[in-house]
Amino acid sequence: MPAPLHPSLYHIIHVDRLSSVVADGHMWCDEVMAAREDAGTTIGIGEIKARRLASGLASRPGLRVGQCVPFYFCPRSVMLFLLHRGNHPSLTYRGGQAPILHFETELHRLVDWAADNGRRWAFTLSNAGAVYFEDRSDLGQLGEINWDAVNATKWSGQGIDPMIKEGKQAEFLVERSLPWELISRIGVRASNVKPQVEHILRDAAHRPVVEVVPSWYY
Repeated sequence: MPAPLHPSLYHIIHVDRLSSVVADGHMWCDEVMAAREDAGTTIGIGEIKARRLASGLASRPGLRVGQCVPFYFCPRSVMLFLLHRGNHPSLTYRGGQAPILHFETELHRLVDWAADNGRRWAFTLSNAGAVYFEDRSDLGQLGEINWDAVNATKWSGQGIDPMIKEGKQAEFLVERSLPWELISRIGVRASNVKPQVEHILRDAAHRPVVEVVPSWYY
């Protein structure tokens, strides 16, 4: 499958972090967030976050993964499945997927903003939290992403090539922060979360569309 003309990007976040994002007007990278204690529930795996803080990007010398805000190229990510199952031994979060929001933006809009604001970006062909991954910083190489894997709804189990799971975890990374106004849509799993999100956004200068999208969840 060729790269889409206008790829969408997705970031998952616990609903109790939304207020701080709106108040700041930015989404921040892990390096910045690690110094904060007031921003809400952390849903990542600590040892992987630590590795990302140390992992450099070959296509952007001097820039580390943990210094970037990460996005997946699809909703319903492998990480969301881990949150849904809640049985990973290194995962401290056990609240399931119900409180998890999907932030949606568009790759080319983000790249244009980065160019105008002197921010570096890169994308990976697999999980940027792994010990080994490849990264690129040329949009002409987007076709190197395994788009069949990105769009796969079944990515593990008997008869499934392990590379499908690897390819589905491709990431887009933008240096340091991302303006809140670049988030165009928020997806939630169930209708009872939607009013909670809309309440948080009630006085925000930028209010993305909030939609119940069960297909983005397990």
